[in-house]
Amino acid sequence: MPTAAPAPVRRLDATHVAELTTTAAELLDLHGSATSPALLAGLPPACARLSRQLHHALRPVDTADGLFVLRGLQVDDTELGPTPGHWAGVGEAGAVWDVVLLLVSALMGTPIAWDGQQDGRFVHNIVPSPGHESVQTGASSSVLLTPHTEDAFHPGRAHLLLLCCMRNHDDIATTAASIRLTELSPADVTELTRPVAPILPDDAYQEAQRFGGRPASVPTLFAGEDGLTLRFDPAYTPLDEADETWCAAYRRLEDELARVSVAVSLEPGDVLVVDNDLVVHGRVPFTARYDGTDRWLKRASVRVPGRRTRPEAEADEHGYGQAAVEAWAA
Repeated sequence: MPTAAPAPVRRLDATHVAELTTTAAELLDLHGSATSPALLAGLPPACARLSRQLHHALRPVDTADGLFVLRGLQVDDTELGPTPGHWAGVGEAGAVWDVVLLLVSALMGTPIAWDGQQDGRFVHNIVPSPGHESVQTGASSSVLLTPHTEDAFHPGRAHLLLLCCMRNHDDIATTAASIRLTELSPADVTELTRPVAPILPDDAYQEAQRFGGRPASVPTLFAGEDGLTLRFDPAYTPLDEADETWCAAYRRLEDELARVSVAVSLEPGDVLVVDNDLVVHGRVPFTARYDGTDRWLKRASVRVPGRRTRPEAEADEHGYGQAAVEAWAA
């Protein structure tokens, strides 16, 4: 179980909360749906009207922890309705929170969606689903969700990952660990910067798993502008194809990430903001009840324009045929 120091917290005051929720409600009233292209196009001008203080509070991650919990928003559990048994059953439940999360995302960068996941939505619903208890995706429950980089298989993956808690009656923890807090030897760092093994698409991308192109081997670690970054997903990395020296360094990295890991039990309204180039995240196991009271998160992915933290060689990867769509182009 993670034993490192608690995650940093940024608290929104009542004025900032009112700004976000009022603006979200107005956008939803005007456009009718959080998935409306007109609403997505309206996010930048709406953000421009928000206060300078709120812009500062919602700046991207800026510490070696690589994450923070945004606190102050409040979700009404009764008004929300029951937790669905599948993301496709959410409908318009919690739609205003989709827009709140999109506003937060737009203040930090550009929201992105995936053609091959949750029907191309910019906000995903993460709920336990019957029949998926033991898979390595957000729909699982009974197994440890192995710490990983979000969408590690793809060169267009998000720079920031946002997880907004709708419901968490059982205090189920999200785990997170920053590469900047680990203590790896120079030899291990050098070893893990070699592109030895590929990262394959996870089970949420079934179309990508059928892609016929040859998987590209990718480095696990990379020296970015201001320190180490990582691209890591052991559950979908064919480690048996790698040499023993590299595998030993990879195992030591896993041990170090476990040592510095934090456990974050999100409360309703909390938004966990994770730097996807610095931090791997996962989730502890739990027993789903499927009675409408299970844990429910909303997830958004964000690109930060101008960021330079990844190897140039990623531009040549095929991405297993998957395409990321930026909100302003939707």
